[in-house]
Amino acid sequence: MRLKEKVVIITGAASGIGKAAAKLFCKEGATVVACDLNEELLQALKDETKDFGGEIYPKKLNVTDREAIKELVEEIKEKFGKIDGLVNNAGITRDALLQRMTEENWDIVINVNLKGVFNMTQFVAPVMLKQGYGSIVNTSSIVGIYGNIGQTNYAATKGGVIAMTKTWAKEFTRKGANIRVNAVAPGFIKTPMTEKIPEKIVKMVEERIPLKRMGTPEEIANVYLFLISDESSYITGQVIGVDGGLVI
Repeated sequence: MRLKEKVVIITGAASGIGKAAAKLFCKEGATVVACDLNEELLQALKDETKDFGGEIYPKKLNVTDREAIKELVEEIKEKFGKIDGLVNNAGITRDALLQRMTEENWDIVINVNLKGVFNMTQFVAPVMLKQGYGSIVNTSSIVGIYGNIGQTNYAATKGGVIAMTKTWAKEFTRKGANIRVNAVAPGFIKTPMTEKIPEKIVKMVEERIPLKRMGTPEEIANVYLFLISDESSYITGQVIGVDGGLVI
């Protein structure tokens, strides 16, 4: 098992890519602190993985709630004594052309997708620094690199995630700690988030992708697994695109 005895936090773990990652990590022997706002789906995830080998530890969490994050990290420290990995996967969209984008929809996307990553990492990083090791994976997007019409807020957050990733990869190792920080930039993936895209648009996008299809949550989860595991021990500060060749 590639994550045997590791303790890993995954945000946005109740559905989509986060759920796929939680299940995969559990199969690989990890204790997964699965965080999400949807308690019902978290419990279903725990029930589904009861015979996987690892353990799902479900926790209702809003990544914009700093006090709740602080309490969670203290609870994990007390219960498990360490945090080996953090996957900042939680994210939302509120798409609109710039002239139609409300301040409310700008703020909520910034708060969840960008500040949420900052919040989680700010509380988890000291634990990793004290223990001297850890791996952090931040979910970005190809939109954060290349932009996309109607996604000013989303693109801004995902570009910001890349900037924080590179900064933390330098910052957390400056005193010798073995803490790796990487980002994954998915392309068009079949998740509840992309189910809202009209079929006509999906077909147009698939024609632009060299592999001629959308990706699956499991294909992103495999990359998360690699980056959290010791197999990626010499990789840090990188942005790994998983997009079927959409941007080459």
